Formats: sequence, structure tokens, C-alpha cells
Amino acid sequence: MENKKLMFKKLRADAEVPAYATAGAAALDLRYCGDACITMAVSEIKSIPTGLAIEVPDGCAAVVCARSGLASKRGIALANGIGLIDPDYRGELCVVLKNHGSSVFTVHPGDRIAQLMIIPIYRAELCEVEALDETERGEGGFGSTGIK
Repeated sequence: MENKKLMFKKLRADAEVPAYATAGAAALDLRYCGDACITMAVSEIKSIPTGLAIEVPDGCAAVVCARSGLASKRGIALANGIGLIDPDYRGELCVVLKNHGSSVFTVHPGDRIAQLMIIPIYRAELCEVEALDETERGEGGFGSTGIK
């Protein structure tokens, strides 16, 4: 698969360029760009600026994902589950975090706060039909396939 160029603009001189943490990483780390620490009380939601704007490549979208370490160790996750950056958005990337943990959490300037993944997008052609193909699962909803 070919690499796509992700154009970015620093909106603040101290904004850090997103980077892959390892050679095999699927997403770029995003960092908080600001002058002061941001303290988040339990259950509080805050928008954390990155100081960056991006130009998503043609045929792609950008997806902001939680950092698994923050989520599993501190209960810090994206307030909306994931963030979708449409290819025509040119404003600042901000990460909306929620403190699901049991104690106050502080974000320091330069902290890694989320990950940014570039994915292909497909525009669907909607076709109304009288019936859908049958499957083994059928209309079975949440949990219908069991736990194991």
C-alpha cells in the first residue's frame, strides 16, 4: 500500500509534529499544545488543543483514537469514542477527553493525548430494496452470537 502525504500546519510555534512511536505503529501520536497544565476532575470533559491543522489526503479521512495506556491506566478516553476528521476540515485539531477515572488527571504541555490514523473512505451509493440477503445471524442483535 502506498503512503499518503499528510499536510499539516503549525498554528503555534511550539506545536509538536505528530509522530509514529514505532516503525510498526498504525497511528500518529498527538500532543497537547498549550502554555499551562489542564486539570480534569472526575467525569469532566475538556477540549485539548494540539496547535495543528491538517489537510487529509484525497480519498481518506482522519480518525482520532484514544491512547490505550491513558485509558487502561488512568481512565482517560475520548468523550465521543472516536473523533472523525473530514477531509474538508481545516481548523485546529482538538481532542475532547473525558476523565472516567477515579481521581483528578492533569495534562501537561507536550503530553501525548491521542492517536491520529489516516484511513481510506468509500462513498456509498444508496440503493433501496424490498429485501436484504439472508444471513445465518439474521436479525440477532447485541450479544446474539454469545460471549465465547
